[in-house]
Amino acid sequence: MIVRKSPAEVELMAKAGKVVAELHQVLREVVRPGVSTQHLDEVAEREVRSRGGIPSFKGYRGFPATLCTSVNDQIVHGIPSPDVVLREGDLIKIDAGAIVDGYHGDSAVTWIVGGEDTVAPEVRDLVERTRQGLWAGLEAAAKGRRLSDISAAVEAVATPHGYGVVREYVGHGIGRALHEDPHVPNFGRPGRGPKLVPGLVLAVEPMFNLGTADTRTLADDWTVVTQDGSLSSHWEHTVAITDDGPWVLTARDDEPAWPLAMRAAG
Repeated sequence: MIVRKSPAEVELMAKAGKVVAELHQVLREVVRPGVSTQHLDEVAEREVRSRGGIPSFKGYRGFPATLCTSVNDQIVHGIPSPDVVLREGDLIKIDAGAIVDGYHGDSAVTWIVGGEDTVAPEVRDLVERTRQGLWAGLEAAAKGRRLSDISAAVEAVATPHGYGVVREYVGHGIGRALHEDPHVPNFGRPGRGPKLVPGLVLAVEPMFNLGTADTRTLADDWTVVTQDGSLSSHWEHTVAITDDGPWVLTARDDEPAWPLAMRAAG
């Protein structure tokens, strides 16, 4: 069942989104060679709780940490560990969620450890184009359109470059529960599915692989990796459909919270 949120509930979700956005801004400065993913997780829990939030992921279906930290060929759901130490040129995908006043915010980023100059151009392109796929999907999350318009917009960014678009793990509705209806695939034909109406809040999260779309899950029953060992990139934001356009509730300071308004102004 799809749960529409009232304007007051969306405002509450914006508080959770702000906590997640600020968390990612802090972690971006912490990510560097020599730092363990366990340290990132410790920083994350402290930052979320200091802002009045509760980590969304810790304890969710038994997940043991505040963050999902997935490195290189790991796509999603990587478990932080003191034994996983970041190296120059790694791709670190950090997925984070926070609960504030009973509502969730959810967002993911992909950072290149040590900066863009440490990787080959095709790796930089993968990261940037996955981010572009996210924003194409967010811009498509406008009142009156259909759910699959988001999916098609994301896929259209990946297709010309031959990226594998992960199919088993997709976006989702979000609110009082971390995962709600509907599913938001990153592929598909436009013009299908539920109509996008004010009060619908979604997590849009493309995952593009440098190789095939095929995945497998490691023995920990959480960490998802590319089947062929290729690198993967993952970006995510929580977006509310409003009368005024898509409102990106987890936008960081360097991103537009109202992308269609920014596009019109530009």
